[in-house]
Amino acid sequence: MAGLRLGPLLRHVDWETGGAATIWVEADRPCTAEVRCADGAGGSTRTFQIAGHHYALVTVTGLTPGATTAYEVLLDGRQVWPLPDSGFPPSTITTPAVAGPGRPEPGLRVTFGSCRQAAPPAGRRGPHGADALDTLAAQLAADPEAERPELLLLLGDQVYADALSQETRQWLAARRDLRDAPGAQVADYEEYTRLYYESWLDPEIRWLLSTVPSLQMFDDHDVIDDWNTSAAWLAEMRATPWWRERVLSGLMSYWVYQHLGNLSPAELAADGLYGAVREDKDGTDALRAFASAADADPASVRWSYRRDFGRTRLLMVDTRAARVLAEDGRAMLDPAEQQWLRENALAGHGNYDHLLIGSSLPWLMPPLIHDAETWNAALCRGERGPRWARIGEDLRRRSDLEHWAAFPASFAALTDLIEEVGTGPRAPATVCVLSGDVHHAYVAEPRIPSTSRIFQLTCSPVHNSIHTVVKWGFRLGWSRTGRWLGRGFSLHGRTGRPPLNWRRTGGPWFGNQLMTLALSGRTARLRLDQARKRRQRARLVTVLERELTAAQ
Repeated sequence: MAGLRLGPLLRHVDWETGGAATIWVEADRPCTAEVRCADGAGGSTRTFQIAGHHYALVTVTGLTPGATTAYEVLLDGRQVWPLPDSGFPPSTITTPAVAGPGRPEPGLRVTFGSCRQAAPPAGRRGPHGADALDTLAAQLAADPEAERPELLLLLGDQVYADALSQETRQWLAARRDLRDAPGAQVADYEEYTRLYYESWLDPEIRWLLSTVPSLQMFDDHDVIDDWNTSAAWLAEMRATPWWRERVLSGLMSYWVYQHLGNLSPAELAADGLYGAVREDKDGTDALRAFASAADADPASVRWSYRRDFGRTRLLMVDTRAARVLAEDGRAMLDPAEQQWLRENALAGHGNYDHLLIGSSLPWLMPPLIHDAETWNAALCRGERGPRWARIGEDLRRRSDLEHWAAFPASFAALTDLIEEVGTGPRAPATVCVLSGDVHHAYVAEPRIPSTSRIFQLTCSPVHNSIHTVVKWGFRLGWSRTGRWLGRGFSLHGRTGRPPLNWRRTGGPWFGNQLMTLALSGRTARLRLDQARKRRQRARLVTVLERELTAAQ
């Protein structure tokens, strides 16, 4: 009999008709996966095979708009979800009400964050404190009537291929000799599946992902720290005997576990690779060829995507694989990717009230760090000579100097686009860049004479930690002293001043945390919740509630 290895994950929910959704599962053998809903909706499909693992993405149709229905998962006709005696409420699919005469646009609550290392097994304390997603799941499960987000946005580092738990290191040691490169890091596809299994089998996370739709995007640790930080870094990695298998396995596993669920049923139907792996008895070779092409020519693949939720538009941007790394033409996004972002931000301009740009890496950083990254980019491209270029490359890697500021032309292009979208009578109420990566949270606002309210909303980690020295560095980065030091970097690197100014209007906050945006009509409200443990019990504590569309 087929068993459920992982999942279910509720992924895409249709906001145009409110009648469809997709649910991802991993089974332990080939089978037919079926979803049956309490209201009669449902769907089924055969699993496809990748490297000995069996997956299905079930399209559920016939859902009632504006309703919540419980569902169950069956494999070859046998119910495998909900788990017996799980202790959690039924997994449900909630569909939005379709706007029309007398029916206003439904509101949208987006909960977002990044950087989640797997929580330790029950009964064992880990190094990072309470997991914010675990804590959110426990609170929602304890109160089925509690207000839930309509969307969970995971902005990178869903798994850590280069920072493994004690349990996974032990599993690897039983599989191969960890004295051989890459040591206690994942090496191939099978080892990537272990990361997802460890992270998503967490009971609270498993239930949460089964009932709250999620969209996801990779960042560096999904493959390796500093992934694609520079051309020199990439050349060194490609010279190692283990890198090719690592990066291909990382891209393959991301496509299976994260990317597929970002796509709508229509996009899935038009995706040639998805069709090929479903038709083949074993889709491993087809997916590996795709990953190899993506590694050789990143511009040949688009990981970025767009979602419209009523009058809210989300553009999730790939800030890792889409980079141009040549020092004389460095760009966060290759030309085609930059054009995609521009076209989708301006398409139907005036027909949405809120624009959300999901970028794993923040656009607006503390000014000192911004100036340091711009200075470093100038050194690396040779503005101060070969010796400083070598120093700059070393600093870039040691200090993770690779955010938008480290790609000055891309920073300016994104700034110009945001100003263009946010100015004039057709401008949305808000333009928000949602980011993670930097292991703390803050709110920043640019000084742009725009019509829209424009924000950088940064929230991480979900479950990780930060060194005290780094905390001091971020605090210094926002201070007057930091701004003065940043001007020194600018003078030495001959970079000039940034094309705009900005200020911090919230934070910095440190801890495991999640931000939630509540969007309704042309209003937007922001909340920040931190996971705090007291007497062995974790709970979310609200540390910020703020109306974004009101004048500050």
